[in-house]
Amino acid sequence: MSIVDSVIAAITPPETEDARLRATQEAKAVARSGDWLSQILEHHRGIEAQFERLRAAAPADRPREQKQLGVLLTAHAVAEEAAVYPALAADHQVGHAELAYQEQSAAKMEMGLLERLDPASEDYHDKLEHIRGAVLHHVYSEEGTWYVKLARSAPAADQQRITERYAEEYARYMGADAPLFSR
Repeated sequence: MSIVDSVIAAITPPETEDARLRATQEAKAVARSGDWLSQILEHHRGIEAQFERLRAAAPADRPREQKQLGVLLTAHAVAEEAAVYPALAADHQVGHAELAYQEQSAAKMEMGLLERLDPASEDYHDKLEHIRGAVLHHVYSEEGTWYVKLARSAPAADQQRITERYAEEYARYMGADAPLFSR
């Protein structure tokens, strides 16, 4: 972890597991079966599970697990960036939309840097934990406030448009017949 990352982590410690769980529960309470928010919640849980598979993998298996994580993160990011973040901006959450774009861009870059590290090294482990922490915080922000507000305030027609666009973009990246998570 860089010096800047260490300072930021010290100043803004991550939210607790309990806080993340409460945020997820609130988002689940607002989501409707099959809507954009329920799809995103399912994807978030799948991404978290893939992080755990990568963390638990033997060094020789990490490149494969890392590649799968990258695919899931990218498919999810592309779908959010095309469908949800513009809706956030239209819902008077421009700052949240812009921050979300920046966070996802940073995660993609960090994943690319992770590929350059020896999967058995401490640097690899540190970078992976940094990425995981950033993604968990991003998920917390989305589930804890941004998406709940959007789900409660956007008109029904907008909700339908977000649902359709999110599913379309996710399928475009993953393939129309691809399961959400193959494990």
